[in-house]
Amino acid sequence: MSGVQRSLPEPQDNHAPLICAIGDLNLDVVVLPRAPLASDADRPATIRLSGGGQAANVAAWASVLGGRGRLICARGNDPTSEVASAYLHRYGVDVRGPILEGQGGVVVSTREPDGARTMASDSGIAALLEPAAIKSGWIDDADVLHVSGYCLLRETMAEAAIAAARSARRVTLDLASAQDIALLGAELFAERARRLNPVLVFANAAERAVVPELDCAWVIKLGAEGAIFPEGRRPAAPAEVADATGAGDALAAGYLVGGPDLAMAAAASCVSTIGAMPPLTLVAPDRSHRQVGD
Repeated sequence: MSGVQRSLPEPQDNHAPLICAIGDLNLDVVVLPRAPLASDADRPATIRLSGGGQAANVAAWASVLGGRGRLICARGNDPTSEVASAYLHRYGVDVRGPILEGQGGVVVSTREPDGARTMASDSGIAALLEPAAIKSGWIDDADVLHVSGYCLLRETMAEAAIAAARSARRVTLDLASAQDIALLGAELFAERARRLNPVLVFANAAERAVVPELDCAWVIKLGAEGAIFPEGRRPAAPAEVADATGAGDALAAGYLVGGPDLAMAAAASCVSTIGAMPPLTLVAPDRSHRQVGD
């Protein structure tokens, strides 16, 4: 396919690639119970808060892996959005997009002791990002526009992402969950994806199986089995797994910044940390002082 021949820019020593992601910014609540949850009962648990959302995670990981991260999203004017934005600021992410009247998104992720994970999501005002809110100046200096597949599940947000793609040098896409794509309709999702004209799409095996053919290269995320890149298959790096949330986002950021080896190292670092955001030990001292834009 012709799309396989197109390539992402190779990062140079004197150029930290700018990865501009578009999608949700949430407040993530990660719950790791120490015993199975039971109705009308209290259980001890490890609970952590952080910023989150597929696009926000990629921007944060890009920022700590040697690149520069930017996030385009709609934010609320409530404390939830302020807290989520503050987390992005700590990683040096440049946050752009409208601040709207309303509540920001919240996602609660619970992992049972047997490893099963459930998620409950309230997208808040994130889905209200409109094409008219997108400014080309947020995108045209970026090396890559990375689109969260969850944008394509909502008509208005899909049009906003497609409008942003018109100003991009190169576009990459990370698919939404296979279940969500199936509920929307795989052909409609693929039609929206084609309008982005991505050079590269990230997906796990189930997501890849449900989406009709796209003219692009693929990165297939295989969890503990590693990943398949255009450059070939890589095994997962050794890691003590604490929480797998966001590992695919870390992998995507690592690949966009530095290729397969950095992708696998980032994924291993992510699963060793509770939550989807990078461990703060990776943040360079000067990164957390960047101005967050509107």
